[in-house]
Amino acid sequence: MTDLFVPLQSLKQGDWFKLICGASFQHLPAVRNLTLAYTLAGADCIDVAADPAVIAAAQAGLQVAKTLAQDAQQRGFDYKGNLPFLMVSLNDGEDPHFRKAEFNPTECPRDCPRPCERICPAQAIVFDNIKEDFSGVVSEKCYGCGRCIPICPYGIIYTASYVTTPGAIAPLVMSTGVDAVEIHTQVGRLAEFQRLWQAISPWADQLKVLAISCPDGEGMTDYLRAVYDLIAPLKSALIWQTDGRSMSGDIGDGTTIAAVKLGQKVLAAKLPGYVQLAGGTNSYTVAKLKAMGLLKRGGQGGQGRNFPLSPPSPLSPPSSISGVAYGSYARVLLSPILEKLENKEVSNTNMKATICLEEDEVLLWQAVELAHSLVSQIKSSQRMESEH
Repeated sequence: MTDLFVPLQSLKQGDWFKLICGASFQHLPAVRNLTLAYTLAGADCIDVAADPAVIAAAQAGLQVAKTLAQDAQQRGFDYKGNLPFLMVSLNDGEDPHFRKAEFNPTECPRDCPRPCERICPAQAIVFDNIKEDFSGVVSEKCYGCGRCIPICPYGIIYTASYVTTPGAIAPLVMSTGVDAVEIHTQVGRLAEFQRLWQAISPWADQLKVLAISCPDGEGMTDYLRAVYDLIAPLKSALIWQTDGRSMSGDIGDGTTIAAVKLGQKVLAAKLPGYVQLAGGTNSYTVAKLKAMGLLKRGGQGGQGRNFPLSPPSPLSPPSSISGVAYGSYARVLLSPILEKLENKEVSNTNMKATICLEEDEVLLWQAVELAHSLVSQIKSSQRMESEH
């Protein structure tokens, strides 16, 4: 099998798994280590911020994963050395995925119980950090989930949004050799989408996947049809990402319902392309999809996993969900491992040393095992179906 077609065939047979590192997440060691662990666990796509430094960190993780393919197989993982697609996220306007929390720590009363610090899933809010001599929001760790805002007793936390300039960011990002692009858009922003698409279009032929992420809203399916008319014809595979509950990271079984319902809505619209869930996805998502009959049974056309090695056509409307993307839930799942790694850095005699995940064999394979527990939910589900 070739590196090129393995992720595309996952889309075709309905067991595509995407890790979302976060459109605003710029903590380079975490991006590198998350990429490494989820690649070894069998992820099909790694979605990162449109930042050359972040892209380079992810690419470093991918290359290390290739060298560990044999070790992964000996430990019982299915990873064969094929690389997942590297995707970057862009926005055509203001979007909750593209923001950071901010506050002035000198305004925090000394007796504040600091609920913001406890609730932050990215551990991006710190007070009196001895190593860095810092209090406040660690910008590169914050991915803009917004949970800290309503819980602040004094209302001093706010968010700063940023919108990229298409003409400036597109050449910078596309020249890094990424495989895929995801565009975050919203109903009513067709002119803004068109400007961003025009900036990307010179590189469109090199893309293996284009994903469109749009939250629900009145007129959404008509808007998505207009988007499709604008980008067609398209050589790459096309994914409609149904962002049910953005950046929730919640673990309850009810949380995933919003993503599933939005997925059903887009499926009903019969748009050409694939439908992939995101936003509110967690450990219950695959089971919910399976119970509702929304996952493909045994691959396309009853062929199971014996498919021809050719890229799937992006032009036919899907009849089932083709994959699931996991963001904050997937990152938090590995946070105990990454935290141990950071603690090792602090205790290191060289305070500036960064310990890479592969340098600690025990933590590495613990991280891969945790990542595999999530990836295998959709992979194993489809494998079992194809064997019956």
